[in-house]
Amino acid sequence: MENKNSLLVDELKELKETIWFNPKYKNFAEVKETLPISYEDVLDAEERLNRFTSYIKIVFPSTMDGIIESPISKISNMKKRMEKNYNKKIYGNLILKRDDLLPIAGSIKARGGIYEVLKHAEELAIANELLKYEDDYSILAEDRFKEFFSNYTIQVGSTGNLGLSIGIMSAKLGFKVVVHMSSDARQWKKELLRSKGVKVVEYASDYSKAVEEGRKLSDVDPNSYFIDDENSKNLFLGYAVGGIRTKKQLEDMDIAVDEDHPLFVYLPCGVGGGPGGVAYGLKLMYGDDVQCFFAEPTHSPAMLLGLATGLHDKISVEDIGLDNKTAADGLAVGRPSSFVGKIMEETLSGAFTIDDERLYSFLADLVDEEDIYIEPSALAGFLGPIFVSDFYKNENATHLCWSTGGSLVPESIRKEYYAEGKNSRNK
Repeated sequence: MENKNSLLVDELKELKETIWFNPKYKNFAEVKETLPISYEDVLDAEERLNRFTSYIKIVFPSTMDGIIESPISKISNMKKRMEKNYNKKIYGNLILKRDDLLPIAGSIKARGGIYEVLKHAEELAIANELLKYEDDYSILAEDRFKEFFSNYTIQVGSTGNLGLSIGIMSAKLGFKVVVHMSSDARQWKKELLRSKGVKVVEYASDYSKAVEEGRKLSDVDPNSYFIDDENSKNLFLGYAVGGIRTKKQLEDMDIAVDEDHPLFVYLPCGVGGGPGGVAYGLKLMYGDDVQCFFAEPTHSPAMLLGLATGLHDKISVEDIGLDNKTAADGLAVGRPSSFVGKIMEETLSGAFTIDDERLYSFLADLVDEEDIYIEPSALAGFLGPIFVSDFYKNENATHLCWSTGGSLVPESIRKEYYAEGKNSRNK
């Protein structure tokens, strides 16, 4: 096993696109009772989100029914394009989970980030006898609640999308908000946050430093609450709700998932909370009929490295000579979440890496074939069906790429990314 690991690490060092199948994977029925999160925890999170729908409907009318959820698109033209480009058959059908269209924050982070903010707001309001569980939560839109929440601060460290979801939701409720952003964060994301009244603190170093500094500053203020992307159970639960909701969506689309109709899901991965929570929710629904894979940039394979070596957050990509610099800003993480890594240790089917240029070429192909625009990091999963079809040849399979963000990207930057994608094709 050590020899296999050293070969894998050598491939990662050389920035090779590679797939790793988890040798510790076990049947989910064997594992789930040992994990620190239960199905009941996820159902409790979904109930909490349901309590807030009347409030969300008022303050974010674009959500219509106050539910923060995204559609699933069939992308058969993209499948044909990929098969032609790679001269490889993808067995089964290809679909796209559109978290780029999630209301409010336009990314997967709208699940976990918004959920944790709402949970904190609920706890504060109930503790101060301003709210009861049986109340109609639309009252939270009243000025008295904004005045109350303005006495409290929420802080977070982020490469971009988590900061957006937490910043937008917290500011709407009335909290003071501080987002600590790493050097990888896109300028437009910082500007959007500032336009919402959020304080953005910029760091010349990477994501881990932004989190560390944010945590320190929050700890000295008794009225400050730090949302810890590396270790948060609440973030994880918000994401897991997305996993369990996907089951009904697939049923509504008449897509069967069972032993004869396996589901393969490809999730872009940074520190691990978003993909880990979604994967856990999907495993609760489908057990071993779903196989989940994490997708990471070749320059930032933090979770793959942590899982394959068993060292989790005790190893970083810098330790093996990588620079952690990638166009996939949301995935520019050098050290993975130990909390998530340990949950995924026996439940994740595998992980793979993808080159930045390929992210851009997939981006341009998806625009051309399906008229769907998503940001570069959200394309990381698209190499999954190409890799996996070498090993699993089942015409009844469904391959689901999870799109993690993109709807808030300014038009001028969309054009830049698309041009970069066309250039990547020609190289």
